[in-house]
Amino acid sequence: MPSRRPRLLLLNASLAGDAGNTAVLFARARRLLARRATVETLTLAPTADTRLDFAALRPKLAAADGFLFGTGTHWDSWSSVLQKFLEDATPTEGTAPWLGKPAAVVVSEHSTGGKGVLSRLQGVLVTLGCTLPPMSGLVLSRAALLAVKHPHDPAATRDFWCEADLLVVCHNLAEAARVTLPHASPALPRWRTWPVDRRDFHTRWLT
Repeated sequence: MPSRRPRLLLLNASLAGDAGNTAVLFARARRLLARRATVETLTLAPTADTRLDFAALRPKLAAADGFLFGTGTHWDSWSSVLQKFLEDATPTEGTAPWLGKPAAVVVSEHSTGGKGVLSRLQGVLVTLGCTLPPMSGLVLSRAALLAVKHPHDPAATRDFWCEADLLVVCHNLAEAARVTLPHASPALPRWRTWPVDRRDFHTRWLT
């Protein structure tokens, strides 16, 4: 039986909803993922017209084969929208909506704190029952993007996360979802990696 396209659910947990940085990242992610998967985006922040409760979200979680979570960074943590979602999800820990499904995470930050948010959120997702594909977590920092666009020393910015790394996150998420589908092709996963600075990581930069 031929394998179907995986179904991926993008969960925008930004406080700014469809008007924030996460929405911009998700629009790009959706275009990348649509090449290989059926993609649906949900915005968790309530609006004047809609307020999604977890009971309404649960069928969509159950139908998905993988997830992409997105949040901003707020005082070294994720958004209050995401916190409520995770609290509401607690009774489903270790059950079918999550179990064995790959999850990726994109975090935006102004300058600092995002890597801690990413690592802790990945830990929560694993505890819920998800799996983490390789290189499936990304922090995009306004400070890093400015440094890349206006480099004093171009070589020094090689190892910064950048917008192009979203391609790797999306590829690996889609690949992980593909190989976990029932009747999936027996072909081994074809992971991608982003560039890694293997020369200057030990260089002293304080003078």
